[in-house]
Amino acid sequence: MTLVDERPAVSVPPAAARRPRRSYAVFPVHLAMLAWAVVTALPLLWAVVSSFKTDTEILNEPWSLPASPQPGNWVRAWTEANIGRYFLNSLIVVGGALLLTMLLGSLVAYALARYEFRGNRFIYYTFVAAMFFPVFLALVPLFFVVQRLGLLGTYPGLILVYAAYAVPFTVFFLHSFFRTLPGEVAEAAFIDGCSHGAVFFRVMLPMARPGLVAVGIFNFLGLWNQYLLPLVLNPDPDRYVLAQGLAALSVSQGYRSDWSGLFAGLTIAMLPVLIAYVAFQRHIRAGMTAGAVK
Repeated sequence: MTLVDERPAVSVPPAAARRPRRSYAVFPVHLAMLAWAVVTALPLLWAVVSSFKTDTEILNEPWSLPASPQPGNWVRAWTEANIGRYFLNSLIVVGGALLLTMLLGSLVAYALARYEFRGNRFIYYTFVAAMFFPVFLALVPLFFVVQRLGLLGTYPGLILVYAAYAVPFTVFFLHSFFRTLPGEVAEAAFIDGCSHGAVFFRVMLPMARPGLVAVGIFNFLGLWNQYLLPLVLNPDPDRYVLAQGLAALSVSQGYRSDWSGLFAGLTIAMLPVLIAYVAFQRHIRAGMTAGAVK
């Protein structure tokens, strides 16, 4: 006995017919994004071009290209305007604070995400609440605390304050990321004889690399552009970070009418941020996407 399929045959449309129709509703969105990109990138490009001009060209022909590029503007800003010293101070402070923030933030986030203990939720929400606390409300007591510790105007004082400022966001970001990591890998490591510290540093931390890179870039951008904290806690001109140095440069070069040196200093300050974002933008997207999927 033969079974006959009596269902009507279904005609398969050609590939061209199965293609989704283009939606023209996204055109205004793309147009708005293009306009936003132009508005954001044009001032940066104008500052870079102006850093190679003379003062006369900046004032008389602000929108033209430099007739003869002036790389000496960068040298003058780096040496005479002390941008080099401010740049080095920022590297020391931001680098030390970033290392401390990533170490402490990842340890706290891992403990809160992977271990259940009394007060776990309370500690986690305390870190979350700290993100919404305006930093300028704590400037006066923070100043006296740092002063009594003898750390006012020093590298360790700024590093500790920067780290305390960035740890809450790091814990919040990495907490959800550590919760998405498979627990079976950690259990296998415990069976093999690894301690809790070895499991964290040798197993879980390498698996969390996309999240670490993403939050590290966010912290770097925020700490590099920090101005309010060093303005209050760093009164020593020899230890000015780049944000303070640029403020002093804008005043001094403005009175001297050295606009080319001012634009050169601004460009030097922008370069690390632009390089870091361009170099790690894929890691930022990967880290945010991986932490959002559970």
